[in-house]
Amino acid sequence: MSTSTDERADEARLEQLLEEQFEAVVARHERIEPRDWMPEGYRRTLVRQIAQHAHSEIIGMQPEGRWLTRAPSLRRKAVLLAKVQDEAGHGLYLYSACETLGVSRAELTEMLIDGRQKYSSIFNYPTLSYADVGTIGWLVDGAAICNQVPLCRTSYGPYGRAMIRVCKEESFHQRQGYELLMTMMAGTDEQRAMVQESVDRFWWPALMMFGPPDDASPNTARSLAWGIKRNTNDELRQKFVDMTVPQAERLGVTLPDPDLRWDEERGAHDFGQPDWDELTRVISGAGPCNAERIAHRRRAHEDGAWVREAASAFARATKEPGRDRAQVEQASGSSLRDPEGRVETP
Repeated sequence: MSTSTDERADEARLEQLLEEQFEAVVARHERIEPRDWMPEGYRRTLVRQIAQHAHSEIIGMQPEGRWLTRAPSLRRKAVLLAKVQDEAGHGLYLYSACETLGVSRAELTEMLIDGRQKYSSIFNYPTLSYADVGTIGWLVDGAAICNQVPLCRTSYGPYGRAMIRVCKEESFHQRQGYELLMTMMAGTDEQRAMVQESVDRFWWPALMMFGPPDDASPNTARSLAWGIKRNTNDELRQKFVDMTVPQAERLGVTLPDPDLRWDEERGAHDFGQPDWDELTRVISGAGPCNAERIAHRRRAHEDGAWVREAASAFARATKEPGRDRAQVEQASGSSLRDPEGRVETP
């Protein structure tokens, strides 16, 4: 009995020592790496945040992807295609970072499709005109940059390193969107009206991207203490507004907020509040495109099952000693057929 008690006491002291070391690393603004000890709450928080981020990149391909076949020129089509491909890459970087926490990409995808994990609320709004491609680049990616640049300094190493490349590419996407809108604003009255209507629809959802107000955000305090986040939701929202107002003036569009004005004393803009009830509805699954986005993601996942099976068969076969590539392809060939019977090799 005493031995069991002593063992429990030793385990408690060891865990306390490990937690103190963890807190010291975070306090020095150094990085926690996958093999380091971490509190279970820290790991769960990271899985939730990184997975939501990864899902957002993948789901975020849908609103703009629907305009790929309707882009007005070959140049615009190539630009948009490159951007959508970038978003896919961002999702893969982030899924890989999440896998270092012991959760597989397959598990994360299942949790998204089953509704157990979320993605950014902004991607539950429709893209009704081609101007939305530019507005998403300018406002949505602009908000993403404000939110994500501080994450390059997040306390978890794989996440921070992934964000460096993601932020560089998101910055380019924001410039692409702004350039597209500038071109349209220099066009016809109809094009200018299209841009203004698009900005009117996306302004408030863009402000909601930063999450609820600080006093209604249950995760912010702990994420700040652990160094996962570096700024509060309201701090980032303010930064985004201050950055965007002069860009809107240069662009020649009006931001749809009657309360928007410069506060000389604060050295920042005052602005109205989004409809937080709307954000709650969208996050809970009742947004304009929630069902459509998840249905599309589920269908793509199911349609890709044969590719995953083929890749797994190929990987198993290559591990068998003494086999050359031809033997591997012959051995796994029955698994390398798509639903129409064409033979493919991974």
